[in-house]
Amino acid sequence: METREREQQAHDGSGPVLHAPEERGTQPRKRWLFLAAGIVVLIVVLVFGIPWLRYFFSHQSTDDAYVDADIVQVTSKIDERINGILVNTNQFVHRGQLLIVLDDRDEIVKLEQARAQYDLALANQRTTVEQGQGGVSTASGEVGQARAQLGVALANIPGAEQGYDKAQNDLRRTESLVATGDVPAAQLDDARAEAAGAESQLNAAERQVAAAQGALSAAQGGVATASGRLAQAADPSQVEAAKAQLDLARRDLRYTHIYAPIDAYVGLKRVEIGQVISSGMELMTLVPAHGIYITANYKETQMGHMRVGQPVDIHVDAYGGVTFHGHILSINPASQNTYALVPSQNATGNFVKVTQRIPVRISIDDPRSDMPLRPGMSVETYVKVK
Repeated sequence: METREREQQAHDGSGPVLHAPEERGTQPRKRWLFLAAGIVVLIVVLVFGIPWLRYFFSHQSTDDAYVDADIVQVTSKIDERINGILVNTNQFVHRGQLLIVLDDRDEIVKLEQARAQYDLALANQRTTVEQGQGGVSTASGEVGQARAQLGVALANIPGAEQGYDKAQNDLRRTESLVATGDVPAAQLDDARAEAAGAESQLNAAERQVAAAQGALSAAQGGVATASGRLAQAADPSQVEAAKAQLDLARRDLRYTHIYAPIDAYVGLKRVEIGQVISSGMELMTLVPAHGIYITANYKETQMGHMRVGQPVDIHVDAYGGVTFHGHILSINPASQNTYALVPSQNATGNFVKVTQRIPVRISIDDPRSDMPLRPGMSVETYVKVK
């Protein structure tokens, strides 16, 4: 009876559902599969998640970074017309390689003129110096003659003085004798005449000495004047000025040939043959073949533990999956905003605080020839700070 009721309940669904022994055995098996899968997922998370977390907390990263280089702008130092351009855009050039040739006809003419002026200045200086030396020699000879005349005049003084003294003594003696009547008065007139003649001779000798001294002074002044003229003639200022003009003309002629200052690639050519250029005008851009680096703009909140020399991982967008390595070369002393034409003043008035970015220069320690890095490429950088 009970058996019949259970069958009736199973048939119409009113009684409990009975499972076969096989169905009851699959439930524990599914639970074990879910548990095993959970364990595998946990292991994967631990294996890959922990290193990722460790890397995340020990590195500071930014995607505001790009490949950079010290690009050189080739300019002209003179105003001239372009005769030839010897390189093409994207071409590699070596340091010292001729890039542009300018028209040099005007510069050659200026050089010839400057050389002629320099030669003329040298010739004038040589002639003037020779004349000055001749003047000094003549004046020196006149000094010698004046000294000889002075010597002769001085030699005549003692004799004239002795004659004057003797005539004066004879005059006084004669006057005494005439007064006593020992000699006639006529002898007094003779003594007086002799005294006057001796005095005249002494005065003449003294005048000769004075004249000789004046001639010597004049001759010495002539030597000084001639020496001054000689010094003026030997003054190198005029020759140096002409030499400076000659050097400028030579320099301008050299400037008609423009050479590459570094090993680089011609990035952009701005001029064509026949174009007239002016001094300082940009002719072409050279992108260095060496010395490429990364400029990464980090937020100021990331700079606390960042130091020069710390290692950096570099991911270049153009080469997905490849990691380049480098290190911090330098940290800019100011934020990007500081160099703006109108920098914001975050410390005054009403303002919206904006996190500033600090440029960081990063080297590339393992460049690859098969993966060239070109300025402007976007990169992501990861600085290890711990």
